[in-house]
Amino acid sequence: MPDLTGRSAVVTGGLTGQGLAIAHELARIGANVAVGSYVSEAAGRRGDAAAYPDPAEIVAIRGALEAHGGQVFAGHLDVRDTDAITQFLADAQAACGPADILVNAAGTTAEQPVVGHSDELWLKIIDTNLNGAFRMIRELLPGMIARKWGRIVNIGSTAASVGWKDNPAYCASKSGLLGLTRCVALEGAPHGVTCIMVSPTWVETELMRRNVEQVVEREGKGRSVAAAMAEIAEQNPQRRIIQPDEVAALVAFLCGEQAKGITMENIQITGGALW
Repeated sequence: MPDLTGRSAVVTGGLTGQGLAIAHELARIGANVAVGSYVSEAAGRRGDAAAYPDPAEIVAIRGALEAHGGQVFAGHLDVRDTDAITQFLADAQAACGPADILVNAAGTTAEQPVVGHSDELWLKIIDTNLNGAFRMIRELLPGMIARKWGRIVNIGSTAASVGWKDNPAYCASKSGLLGLTRCVALEGAPHGVTCIMVSPTWVETELMRRNVEQVVEREGKGRSVAAAMAEIAEQNPQRRIIQPDEVAALVAFLCGEQAKGITMENIQITGGALW
């Protein structure tokens, strides 16, 4: 595992799920870490499946990350809002230093077919999963180029490569994220900046559980969420669901010096399964 002592990382979606697991792994191997997610007391999901943390959770998350020994910043970050991004990054830099690493893990989805899909929900998913990553990269890439070192990891999905019934906005956003990854990789290549997409299949997070809840509700067959998740695990050739720490370990390696030649790739973590 690489040593990231002296490096500073920004992780969007870093207060929950895969983002939080990644933040812990980066902090464990020496990085200063700034984590941000959309924080809401009222959740305000409007039909999407994201797991929005409560403000009260931030203190505990910050303390757990600080236990690794580095500098930590944790706070509200709405990647759909340019002003919110600007404020978050200013606070993050003051606490942790200029960002050498960006992990775009903020994301959401919803169980909706194309027919009857609302504009509001479509735009919310695209704006979070794709536009949000673009905004973060646009802000942090110039500094990485100037310092001649940077790592950008976009958390994608196997949905970038294959469709998934009743999830058109999610699939479209992750396909777009792959295209963005390739373009940023080319832009950063002469300057020591890499850009990679890591694409897991189902990962056992709160986002997954909420998404499965929506699937079960749409089916209307009385099947429990636990039974549905067990079926997903059984359908995987490894007979299990991918865990957040598996994603975190790969991301941490890609952020190290030994991975400087790995860029423009879409690395899948599937257990042998595609949707």
